[in-house]
Amino acid sequence: MSEETKIEEKDEKEEENRNFIYNFIKEDIAPGGQFEGLTVHTRFPPEPNGYLHIGHCKAICIDFGMAEKFNGLCNLRMDDTNPAKEDTEYVDAIKQDIHWLGFDWGDRFFYGSDYFEKDYEFAVELIKKGLAYVCELTPEQFREYRGDAKTPAVSPYRDRPVEENLELFEKMKNGEIEEGKMTLRAKIDLASGNFNMRDPVIYRIRHINHHRQGTKWCIYPMYDFAHPIQDALEGITHSLCSLEFEDHRPLYNWVVNNVSIPFHKPRQIEFARLGIDHTVMSKRKLRQLVEENYVSGWDDPRMPTLCGLRRRGYTAKSIRNFCDSIGVAKSANVIEFRELERCLRDDLNLTAERTMAVLHPVRLTVTNYPEGQSETFEVENNPTDPSQGTHTITFSRHLWIEEDDFLEEPVPKYKRLYPGNEVRLKGAYLVKCTGCVRDENGRVIEVLCEYDPESRGGNPADGRKVKGATIHWVDEENCLDAEVRLYDNLFLDPFPDGPDKNFLEAMNPDSLTVLTGCKVEKSMRDVALKFDQEEDRTGENAPTFQFMRVGFFCLDNKDSSADHLVFNRSVSLKDGFKK
Repeated sequence: MSEETKIEEKDEKEEENRNFIYNFIKEDIAPGGQFEGLTVHTRFPPEPNGYLHIGHCKAICIDFGMAEKFNGLCNLRMDDTNPAKEDTEYVDAIKQDIHWLGFDWGDRFFYGSDYFEKDYEFAVELIKKGLAYVCELTPEQFREYRGDAKTPAVSPYRDRPVEENLELFEKMKNGEIEEGKMTLRAKIDLASGNFNMRDPVIYRIRHINHHRQGTKWCIYPMYDFAHPIQDALEGITHSLCSLEFEDHRPLYNWVVNNVSIPFHKPRQIEFARLGIDHTVMSKRKLRQLVEENYVSGWDDPRMPTLCGLRRRGYTAKSIRNFCDSIGVAKSANVIEFRELERCLRDDLNLTAERTMAVLHPVRLTVTNYPEGQSETFEVENNPTDPSQGTHTITFSRHLWIEEDDFLEEPVPKYKRLYPGNEVRLKGAYLVKCTGCVRDENGRVIEVLCEYDPESRGGNPADGRKVKGATIHWVDEENCLDAEVRLYDNLFLDPFPDGPDKNFLEAMNPDSLTVLTGCKVEKSMRDVALKFDQEEDRTGENAPTFQFMRVGFFCLDNKDSSADHLVFNRSVSLKDGFKK
């Protein structure tokens, strides 16, 4: 057995151990299984009424991922059966996000509205079979007559003659009935313990413009009716959906079993939705954050939307690795946001170019370095990948360092600059602090030091051991000002979406900190100029860097330019010292 075969078998075994969906599909296509001989065919059916978020990403990875694992197919279908808040803007954004994640649907792109004629025909078929009827209960009466666990639901219109139902449904279709006056209900079981089966509504009237169909239709199928029909018509074998649809599965099966679809019947399998702490996943609530200006837009880097995460610097690989690391569960759970951060940190650590940036600058003057003199050093771009090469930095008498890299009176275990202590300046020289200069308010505005000319590259000629830290810096003569945006959790409450909670009251007032006057290496202008020339700056990741000792940052793909550099903190680095 080859090593490659052994690895493949190991990967498959691991997949079996942590993915029950994989096991179900494997059983279904095995000899004797219900889909023996068929190509595994899945679908991802988002509603185009908002932007995709990290929760959708789990479903995308499952739907497209299962198709990939079994050499199958995955359709992308816009569930546009509710025209109230659907828009082509969201359609385009959804397609862009899925492509960004690395998945493709080929020529298998559909709209739910493509099937309106078929949906209507099947509804008429159910009426003719005596399995659907027009009901005139108002929404209030519908709730009142729904019954409870011990009491069946009631509808005085359940035994309407077929011909009368056909006539009324035709009037509904022709726009002759006022919105809210009538619905079409499936005739199933008013006493069912599953309330989804108590004669559910399968059509309602909406006198509203549809983003694709215009005013052609004024009756629209409910999701629970349209979705199984669409799956069956497209030849879907496995309808993979989140756990809230588990109670709807009997209705899904009832629909495909009672309409004349000449194809196999899809199998619905449910999985737990993705929950992340300090986050809301409700599209309605995310829309509220946008429309009421609590955030700057759907792509605000604090949002869990894929466009927001991308703007913050999250890579497609890190998000896919995150979805893979949490596995596929049957029971609901909440994942810590820091697990997502870990996946990003692991990815960027391998790929991000290192550079130096000072976010809270204070001047460092090397008093024994000649005024007006300058020299260059080569600094590695990525110590984990030597093939990424080096870049050139300059060194002169006046530098910028971080404000908290100096303490006049050091605390225990502080190994940075303080009078008498020696540290390394990254890639340059050893310097020893000799004091500081304060302004009239007592604030340190300049740190003074002397350098060891025999320590170029950070290694003293006499071989002495330096206990001080290695700190980053930028040359005052060769740097640029930049705006840096530091992001934190949008919500202080780990579970802002919990019952009986107002998620807006849990918002973190310090979720965004904007720093101006930060100092970055001059080469960042060339990076920004190149990025300015990109045709679609919002659809791909902006250049990402590790600001040494600070964190991973990316150019903001919306606000940054060569004349105004804006960096977003993607994820922080671990810092062993807390001031």
